[in-house]
Order: sequence, then structure tokens, then C-alpha cells
Amino acid sequence: MVSAVFNSTGHRLELPEIVSGEGIYLTAADGNRFVDLESGVWCTSVGHGNHRVNQAMRDQLGVLTHAGFCYSNPIVEEAAAAVLSVCDLPDGAVVFLCSGSEGIDYARQASKTITGGTLSMTFHDAYLGSFSSVLDRSRDWLVLDWEACPACPGGNRSADCDHLDDIPEGLSEFIFEPGSSSGQVRFAPIPLVRKIVDTVRSNGGKVIANEVTTGIGRTGSWFGFDHYGISPDLIVVGKGIGNGYPVSAVVMDSRTRGELEATGFKYMQSHQNDPLGAAVVNAVLGVIRDDDLIARAATNGMVFLEAVEKLATHAAVVAVRGRGLMFAIDLRNESTGEQVFRSLLERGYIVGHRGATLRLDPPLTMGRDEFLSFAATLDEILVTL
Repeated sequence: MVSAVFNSTGHRLELPEIVSGEGIYLTAADGNRFVDLESGVWCTSVGHGNHRVNQAMRDQLGVLTHAGFCYSNPIVEEAAAAVLSVCDLPDGAVVFLCSGSEGIDYARQASKTITGGTLSMTFHDAYLGSFSSVLDRSRDWLVLDWEACPACPGGNRSADCDHLDDIPEGLSEFIFEPGSSSGQVRFAPIPLVRKIVDTVRSNGGKVIANEVTTGIGRTGSWFGFDHYGISPDLIVVGKGIGNGYPVSAVVMDSRTRGELEATGFKYMQSHQNDPLGAAVVNAVLGVIRDDDLIARAATNGMVFLEAVEKLATHAAVVAVRGRGLMFAIDLRNESTGEQVFRSLLERGYIVGHRGATLRLDPPLTMGRDEFLSFAATLDEILVTL
């Protein structure tokens, strides 16, 4: 049995009906097993059905799942401390929500309350969630296209960038998605990002790191912004922090926390700071720390990237990009992308697919042998194109 969906070209795709999962594998109703190189949708950072995470959920289900945002709870406090520890913000604050979209909404509202500004800034290729407030950027947004930056004259790539003249005083916040670029795995120049951060802060604005897809080890570091050498005022984390359970976190440094508390800011959401979600977060972070999965993602990422880069010799491959355990392979056109996606599915591999681009975001637990076997299979498919 299959489920029917439609791709970007309107063609009907027949996809497996998934009934169970374990580790990097998903099993369909017909018994076929697939290697999940998409981690669900970036979510299953420590693998499907992780026993430690599932046990933490079962334990919390027997105690308390929901208390309401007006109350505190020991597991919420414990999870918040764990999040602040990996963010190196011991005096900061954490709010748990249900999704990355909610997290971005909370962070924007907090920034605007503190700064009094109304104008938001982001890069042209950033995905900031599914809410209309971030999808419609026709008003109250400054959208900066960084595509030409690598070609800046002189090679300094932003020291005298004309883009910086467009940043006005009174900007509320700069929302930085460090490397996902709506799933395209592209990286804005480091000097440009640092210069924007300095300019926005000097003008009184806040810096929000959107780590919904790039956080929790995805880039071979705890957070994508680590590769840029910046310290955000607020960090939004989602997807991988819940390993498939719908939970997200907004983290703020101590200064932002104090400024926000002074305003009397209120934010009320039915599942804000739920104990069950906090228990999941606490367990996921514990697994990542105890199994040293950040270092593993960094070292395996280099091996995986080398394997993917070898595929660039094929005529059907236009470009390859990667960092940590997130990769993109651009193929010659959408038709080729769909053909390769279908061929991989037939051979037991699930990858992300958007137009001519294949996206690979395997769980942090994926081993080298499994990935290299996938790369060999993809190589065999590409030879025929």
C-alpha cells in the first residue's frame, strides 16, 4: 500500500507507507526497509525509536505530561539547564514550545518588544517557518541577497560591502539561518555575517540564530553559528532537539533575558513548557553528550563529504555542498532529480528531494559503512545518466 503525493512539477509520486522505524531504518507496510537519509524532516537526530529517549517519554507519561504555562516543574528546569549548558549561557533563559515556527515567532516578538523596532532583516534564501508573518516579506522586512558577495572586488568579501549601507537604525532584529538556506545547504560569507551582526547591534537591534535545521550537531558542531564565530542574543532550536517529538526551544542570553523581563512581556501558548516535551529534550541532549555524537558528526561528516564530492565527476551532477551531516547535490534539472530520487527509493534509500536538488541529512548516529554503501549506490545510478 502506498500514499500519493505530488511533487513540484505536479506529477503523482507513489511513496511507501511507513509503519515502523529503528535507528537509521524505516520499514514499510509491505516489509521493505529503507535507510532514512533525511532524518524524517531533519528531526530524528539520534535515530528512529531511540530507546533512551522513548524510555524518558514513558517515564514522564506516568508522572505528568502537561501543567500549563503558569507553572514550573522539575523536569522543565532540568531540561532548561541542559539547553543553557550546550549554549554556554548559564545565566540565560529557555522557553519550550512545539515547533520551530513558534520559536521564531516568539523570538521576533521578544526582540520587537525590547527594541521597539518593527523592521526585521534576513537573507533572501532563509526559511523562517510556516507562519504568514515570515512568509510574506513584502512589508516590514529588509531582505538581503548575499549571492554576489563571494565576487566582491578585492577579495575581502564584505569589509566595504555596499549591502551594509542598507541597514537602517531602528532595525528590530537580524534572523540568521546559518547554512540551511531553505534546505539548499548554502553558506553566506563569514565576514559579511560578522559585519552585519556588528552593524545591527550597534544600531540597537537583536541577533536571532535560526538553528531549527542547523542546530543540535547537524553541522558537526552544536550550532551552525559556531562556524561564524558569533554570539546570538536569541537562539531558536527545533526538529533535532525532539528526535521526532514536537518540541522546540527559544534560548536567550542573560542581557536579553533581563531586558525582556523589564518590559513585562507575556507570551501564552497552550503547550508552552510542557513537562513531556522537556523530558524529551533532556533525554536527547543526554544521548548526544554521552555518545559524543557532536564529535562523531564532525569526523564522519568529513568522510561523508569526500564520498559525496567524488560524485561531482558525473555529468548529471552540477554542484555538491556540505558541512557536518548536511549535504546537497544539485543535478542538471528537475527531471533528473526526480529520476534519481525514484531510483534511490527503489533501492531502499530515502533522501530529501526538491526540484533538481537532493538533500542528505542523516541521523547523527549513522555509521560510515552505511553511508559509503549509499554513496556507492548513488554512483551506480549516476553512471547511467
